[in-house]
Amino acid sequence: MMTRPGKLRWALIIAALALLEGACRLGFVSRQTIIAPTAMAAGAWQALGSAEMRGHILITLASVAQSIGLAIVVGFAVGAALYRLPRLRRTLDPFLASYYAVPAFVFYPVFIVLFGLNRWPLVAIGFVFAVTAVIINTLDGLSRVPRGVRRTAAVMKLTPLQHIFFIMLPAAAPWLFTGAKFAVVYSFIGVIAGEFVLSGAGLGHAIAFAYNSFDNETMYGLMLLLFLIVGGINMQLWIWEQRLYARRGGY
Repeated sequence: MMTRPGKLRWALIIAALALLEGACRLGFVSRQTIIAPTAMAAGAWQALGSAEMRGHILITLASVAQSIGLAIVVGFAVGAALYRLPRLRRTLDPFLASYYAVPAFVFYPVFIVLFGLNRWPLVAIGFVFAVTAVIINTLDGLSRVPRGVRRTAAVMKLTPLQHIFFIMLPAAAPWLFTGAKFAVVYSFIGVIAGEFVLSGAGLGHAIAFAYNSFDNETMYGLMLLLFLIVGGINMQLWIWEQRLYARRGGY
């Protein structure tokens, strides 16, 4: 059953879409600026019916999936290592805090030299966007595990692996899920933005091409598909997170 906040959230979304639809249909908003939501949906459906557009979407999803996987694995591993090495963590804290002040795209020429003219430089951009968010959330989650929980593990004489998998990771799960959700968003940002200016294929390239061709229906349709894909992935992560909380008694 949908909760009251959920109903209110959907009501606000539907009201905003209806308001935009009316403003576009009545001419209060120029079609050159934005199109009606129903026209966006039609553009999205038309894009899904195009083999070329499906190819662009699959190329982007493959690159993003690689970026997310690398960011989560490396981010969790580095975050856990920094948690175990507090001196190194204190040394790197200023760099982690100011990491996003440096635009990741400055590394693109380096990635081309390292990986060549293929999709891997875009995967690398998505990775460097996402990995630090995973590291920070992993560190935050492990640091917030109650001392009493850690003492319980010591009393039970668990092995190091048991301590990690049965005590630390479940207790830090909320922050780990947050890191995973950030990895999804930042990986999409890095890959899509890279495709806008640095690639001849992918969803970002298709959106940029439609923009330069004044094809608003295709452009907004692809943007709608992108929004639905990212929102759907994060919604699925949220559902898994809520199920985990329910199994743990709402902790």
